[in-house]
Amino acid sequence: MKHASALLFVALSITSAADAQRSPLALHSDNPHYFLWRGQPTVLITSAEHYGAVLNLDFDYATYLKELESLKLNLTRTFPGAYVEPPTAFKIAGNTLAPAPGRFICPWARSTQPGYANGGNKFDLTNWDEAYFNRLKDFMTQASRRGVVVELNFFTPFYEENIWALSPQNGSNNINGVGHVARTNAYTLDRNGGLLAVQAAMVRKLVIELNGFDNLYYELCNEPYFAGVMLDWQSHIADVVVQAEKRLPNKHLISWNVANGSKQVVNPHPAISIFNFHYASPPTTVGLNYGLNQVIGLNETGFKGLTIPPTGWKPGNLSSPAAGFTTIWISLSPPDTSGAIFSIRTISRAEEMLSFAGSCSSCATLSTALHLCA
Repeated sequence: MKHASALLFVALSITSAADAQRSPLALHSDNPHYFLWRGQPTVLITSAEHYGAVLNLDFDYATYLKELESLKLNLTRTFPGAYVEPPTAFKIAGNTLAPAPGRFICPWARSTQPGYANGGNKFDLTNWDEAYFNRLKDFMTQASRRGVVVELNFFTPFYEENIWALSPQNGSNNINGVGHVARTNAYTLDRNGGLLAVQAAMVRKLVIELNGFDNLYYELCNEPYFAGVMLDWQSHIADVVVQAEKRLPNKHLISWNVANGSKQVVNPHPAISIFNFHYASPPTTVGLNYGLNQVIGLNETGFKGLTIPPTGWKPGNLSSPAAGFTTIWISLSPPDTSGAIFSIRTISRAEEMLSFAGSCSSCATLSTALHLCA
């Protein structure tokens, strides 16, 4: 639940050949339970997430991405800044989603009016902060060079009042006269206090700015089943992404975080290609949703600590339409994030992650690329 500090996401990797196509991450045409990326069937594996890597000015994301690359990990997940946390949130030591006062940066520019709850001036939700977009694009560029795919998660529900108190969307933190609503109304179509247009504009801006990156997919909202996030609002955000990319050269995959545990997906939005679940152990949700013929993911288990999911969550055979699914996240234990410095101390190599995930014995050794099971 909530968000995890240490994750493992599996979905097949890259061979970084010089002539690989730079089309965005896509579903594989032979078996859309797998990804296709840079010309290869792809499984993504990661651990020790830092959702605040971009929005926290004190976080050294270059070192973080270098560490991911050194461990043959190829996915990270980041939040753009519509959501930020206080240091006490969820008792996560060194939480990178909790910047120090004055060290928070987000898509919206600061105004000239003082009074933001965590230091500095309030936000102007009609103006963009170019320094933020420069930082975000540098993060994306460095991730791309290191063979790391980025899940950009547009929104996250406001679980508690002290979290809502820090959001630029909260009316007390902006100069635009919007967002004077209960935290549970922020992500609705009809009770949002003027925020809907602001949210759509932010999504469009991010989609336009990042269209050229191939190492990217979007998740509409992390854990939208908490704190009043409405399904029709999520569909609206999906429509915004589709419309924003309609006249752009690249089209990126969209993920929907469906539920904690197991749930059958019924009548999903047609733009959704990735169906992610949290704490879905045992993995009965796979059987319930395999017929979607798209990616089924387990993308948070962090608060279970060292619990390892059953071997039902594992890569399968690309050539067999019933053999496997693409995405697996496994959290083994929280990372050391003290002082915005991280380490991945749960497991040392991605090969070990695959063995924990129950990968088949015929999988090739993971070097630059993780090959499909035969």
